[in-house]
Amino acid sequence: MSAETSPTGKHPGTGSSPELRASHADRDRVVDVLRIAAGDGLLTADELDERIEAALSARTLAELVPLTADLPAVTTTAHGPAVAAADVKDVVRIQQAFSGGVERTGRWVLPRRLELAVAWCDVTLDLTEAVVTQDTLRIDVAMTGKSLTLITRPGVEVDVDGLILVHCKLVHRRPRTPPGTPTTLRVELAGQKAHGKVVVRPARRTFGQWLLRRPASPSAGV
Repeated sequence: MSAETSPTGKHPGTGSSPELRASHADRDRVVDVLRIAAGDGLLTADELDERIEAALSARTLAELVPLTADLPAVTTTAHGPAVAAADVKDVVRIQQAFSGGVERTGRWVLPRRLELAVAWCDVTLDLTEAVVTQDTLRIDVAMTGKSLTLITRPGVEVDVDGLILVHCKLVHRRPRTPPGTPTTLRVELAGQKAHGKVVVRPARRTFGQWLLRRPASPSAGV
């Protein structure tokens, strides 16, 4: 971790103290950093398990700092894991017709705006492990046929008011989140979707999570 950023994404000198109690969001951000570091080959599986356990049991910010202190390439921000500015694109355009489905899953960096120009191809945008780079993601839709599916996670809100539906079904299932859960990303759908359907839903729970009535984890995927 760089000297300029704390596990909570706050800069020194803003009045934050390492002896302050760590929140669930603080722990989650550190866990995200550790998982990304392991995916980049910076941590072994054993190191990842050990550090995640320590992060989840940490009570203060001071206990979280050492867990990422030797990961100079990975820091956190108020919205989760940070990425290099060059990795964040202003606009990403997906243009495809009459071919295989389009999928964005796993750890992918959200652009500032996404354009969908798609005809008769399924589109799946999985946000459960996506790297959030700003408060709002606008998705401009020009899509005909098949399904547009957005898979959300707690803290992600989807606004469909700007989307025009023509002979198209909308299924919007909101996740069950604890009261007070902060909004980390607002997704605005705008444009037109003709025929087919639009599905907005949380990640599906595994059978074990269903039995225990637990929400789906980000790794549960689609």
